Parts: sequence; structure tokens; C-alpha cells
Amino acid sequence: MSDYPPGSVKDREMLAKMPMKRLLDFFFLQIRNLWRVDGLYFLGIEKKFGTEAATEIDAGVWEDMAQIEAKSLQRMFHVGENPSISTILNLLLRSSWALDQTFKTVEVGDKRAVLSIDRCRTQETRLSRGLCEFPCKQVRFGYLKNFAKTLNPKVEVNCIVCPPDKHPKDLWCRWEFLQTH
Repeated sequence: MSDYPPGSVKDREMLAKMPMKRLLDFFFLQIRNLWRVDGLYFLGIEKKFGTEAATEIDAGVWEDMAQIEAKSLQRMFHVGENPSISTILNLLLRSSWALDQTFKTVEVGDKRAVLSIDRCRTQETRLSRGLCEFPCKQVRFGYLKNFAKTLNPKVEVNCIVCPPDKHPKDLWCRWEFLQTH
């Protein structure tokens, strides 16, 4: 991977001229657009091949993305090998997935952290379109487990609840991160 920052010099100069609030709005718009593309691809695969096939493909893509994103964030923020639970969660909260999850809560201790998604834009969008809940456990679990493992193989990720599991109305999923050794 290149050490050069993304975008041309002119692109960077254009963005540098934007007021900070506008730049942040633009940044989050681009993250939402990436998620829209992800959702549209999923819906296309789901329509043609069914939910099970779409979920299997999506899970593989997000496992790969977890490793790419974890390594990129590790380099960008100069994080060393085998970081702590706190550092892993700090990087995870800077990932495209977590930045798109605006209704999240995080509890971080020395050897354990818990990440909860209280509202999920993806699930709420599906429900508003008359679709069923997306059984995202396989996809999310693979992503989170691979993200943590890429940074520190001694961190274990456990799913406390995630669709297709039954969940309270004000909680879509909850994940536990444990330091094992």
C-alpha cells in the first residue's frame, strides 16, 4: 500500500478550503454513500440469489474489509503491535462501520469492552421498505472478530445479541471484546 495520502493535490487543496463543519458533513456524506453502495449490492444479490447467498458473500467481504481497515487505521494512528482493548475500541470507533452507527454506546475496561448499537440505520431502512430484519450476525461477527484479531490475536470477540437473535426494541446488537491472555 502506498504511503501517499489519497486524493490529488488539487482535491486536497479544495477540501482544505472548506469550513470545518462543511468538511465534516461532506466526510459523513461520503461514508453514508459507501454504505448505500454496500446496501444496494446486498439487495441486488439478495434479489437474484436469496438472503442466505447475499449474507454469505457479504460476510466474506466484511471479513476482508476488517483486516484492511484495521491495518490502515493502525498505520494512520501509529499504533504498535498487540494493542490494548481500549486502543482496539478506539480504532474501531474510527472505522467506516462505527462512524456510520451514530446510536452506539461503548463501555471500556482494562480487559473487557462492550459495544452496543442501540439503533441501526441499515435495519431501520430495511423495515421501512417492508423488508424483514437482516440476519446480520454472521456479517458483523466476522468483521468485528477479524478487526480485533488483526490488531491483537489475544483479543476475543463474543456476540451477546445480534439479529437474527431476538433483541429488545432499543438494542440491535451488543458485542463483547475480551483480553484472553
